[in-house]
Amino acid sequence: MMINKDTPSTRPYLLRALYEWCTDNGFTPYVAVKVDESVRVPLDHVKNGEIVLNISFDATSSLQLGNDLIEFKARFNGVAQEIRVPINRVIAIYARENGQGMAFPIEAPASTSHSERSTTGTNNAATGKRVQLVPHGTSLDDGKPEPEPPQPTSRTKPALTRIK
Repeated sequence: MMINKDTPSTRPYLLRALYEWCTDNGFTPYVAVKVDESVRVPLDHVKNGEIVLNISFDATSSLQLGNDLIEFKARFNGVAQEIRVPINRVIAIYARENGQGMAFPIEAPASTSHSERSTTGTNNAATGKRVQLVPHGTSLDDGKPEPEPPQPTSRTKPALTRIK
């Protein structure tokens, strides 16, 4: 399937939908952001190049979830700050109370060359998506090996086994 580069991103629409879902259900919407020079946030709250922001009605003023930017005012340590986050720097939106939400891949900047992208560890240079391989039989939840499913004997009828 070929994707037209001129097609608008679905990310801002999904962010707005999940924000609305959170607020409609009484949850606190949080966004995780990969910080670079295009992001305006208090840098003393950035850890490992990322920041998590509470974007609830109670925590923000003048919140705008646009197609290109998330903009709002918020207080950090009692000091009012103007926050600007480009939509393509949002890596997740989720409810604080239960962790339900959605994660997004970080899009490689348009100026990044193919050779620069391949040295950053991306497995698919065309999309910038990162793939993590998990050995067969390893649970994604706790890293412990999953028990092998029982093997059918020659007298039993083959059956499908549901694996989580």
